Amino acid sequence: MASPLRYRKTNWLNASFILLILVSLLVALLLAHRLTEKFIENEFSTQKIEVLEETLEPYNNFFHHKVPEISFYRGFLDATSARKYADSVFHKYEFVNSIVFYDAQLEVDSPDDPAAHPMAIPKSVYRFSPSPNRDSSIVIRAHLQKQMVTIGDMDEFAMMSSQLIDFIDAPDTADAGSADYLGTFYNIAHNSVTFMNMPLYEDIQRFKGHQSGARSSESYAFDIFTFALNPAKLKIVNQHPELYEQVAIKPLMYEDTNPDPDLITADLALSGPFADYKLFFRSSHSFLQVEVWRRFLPIAGVILLIYATLITLAYLIYRNLNINRKMFKLQYDFVNNLTHEFKTPVSVIKIAGNNIKSALKLSEEERRYYGKILDEEADKLNELMNKLLSFTQIENHSIEIHKERIDVQSFVSKLVNAYKLKYPDFNIEYSIKNVEFFDSDLVLITSLFQNLIDNAYKYSFPENKFIAISANIEKSFIVFRFKDKGIGIPQEEVKNVFKKFYRIQSQFNQQGSVGLGLAFCKELVNFLNGDIILKSKLGEGSEFTIKLPL
Repeated sequence: MASPLRYRKTNWLNASFILLILVSLLVALLLAHRLTEKFIENEFSTQKIEVLEETLEPYNNFFHHKVPEISFYRGFLDATSARKYADSVFHKYEFVNSIVFYDAQLEVDSPDDPAAHPMAIPKSVYRFSPSPNRDSSIVIRAHLQKQMVTIGDMDEFAMMSSQLIDFIDAPDTADAGSADYLGTFYNIAHNSVTFMNMPLYEDIQRFKGHQSGARSSESYAFDIFTFALNPAKLKIVNQHPELYEQVAIKPLMYEDTNPDPDLITADLALSGPFADYKLFFRSSHSFLQVEVWRRFLPIAGVILLIYATLITLAYLIYRNLNINRKMFKLQYDFVNNLTHEFKTPVSVIKIAGNNIKSALKLSEEERRYYGKILDEEADKLNELMNKLLSFTQIENHSIEIHKERIDVQSFVSKLVNAYKLKYPDFNIEYSIKNVEFFDSDLVLITSLFQNLIDNAYKYSFPENKFIAISANIEKSFIVFRFKDKGIGIPQEEVKNVFKKFYRIQSQFNQQGSVGLGLAFCKELVNFLNGDIILKSKLGEGSEFTIKLPL
């Protein structure tokens, strides 16, 4: 009872291992899915900076590259050139609604008065708006009299001209290349950017009259542009459509009045003239789940692959252990059966030898009887040893086939007659059709026939010892059939009976079966480049079909 109990424990161990693998796999998948969700949520919060940068890229290009082009004209822009410049701005930057151009100059009313201050005068003011076809601009020209411009009149012009005047009046006017100098000539306000051309250092010095020691009476021309911007026309560049279902520009104080618990929202303030606005990001959980699953599935595939590899390795280890266990059992059975096979004839020989040794006088009949016993038992031992040796040689292909012409009728009839003498109760029939000779190894063919005939006799009930042997030609093969009326073989065992050392548990092989008979037949037929087929039905008998090349 120890062996079944041990097997049962092994089965429970296998079941526990499989359950542990499945549970750990499920936990790994759930954990991976949860971590993927967290990662997507973190990306939802962090990747909005990239969307902001790409959305503001046109404005940054406009502010850092297009606007400074005004300085190239050194204050000598007229209506025509200013309009061309405005058209180029409207053509490239949709968020610029309109442009106001101030054609202005600095003058001193009393050049001879050292205390006189310079005065900024707008000679003309033009407003440019994009036309429907975007090829020209609508121009409005306004002529203004020479006068001081106050903040109440034109705020942007007044502020920028005041900055210029303060800059000129400063005793330590900086070189045009300094950083402080740059900040004097632009202003960023709500939805607008105002820029004044940066004067050359030489122009400022000439206007201040540094060379002559007094202020010059000449005027200094300068240009101011005010760009009215519309944040609603900024093109939102959603670089991560997998994360953000909707991205919109909203006022900075905007709040979602009817928040949906299924929605995830975030915002990020714009900068510069759009500082009163923000990018508003919104996505639903179901929308983000699509991206979660898209990223999770490859991870799940890797996890499944790792577990599949582990399970495969575990299966291979289990299979090897199981094969080793079966091999050990086969080896154990083989040693037991071989020992029994040897023990029986050796015991009989020993008994017969002791009887001969202890007998004072043997009659002729006793001498023949003991001689027959010794001869038969010696033949059994010799047959068993020859079978083991032949099986090993055939399995290792260490012998050669010695072909000769075999007379089928003569070969079968001699073998049948020998078995009828050996087993008088054995009913043997044979028939030969359409074949007279074939070429093969006589010794090996004889061993093949003997094994199959012996099996038919051994595995039949006493009252039904029968075998029918037939030979025929099918195409280029000679076909032998051995059909008995024995106990038969269960269907599930048919594929196993040709395995080495395999024995079907039955009353017929409990006493002395090594499990080499049919395995030897299989190896022998394969060695002769033939094929052996078994058909059997439990309780009705078996039929072995052997095909050998002519």
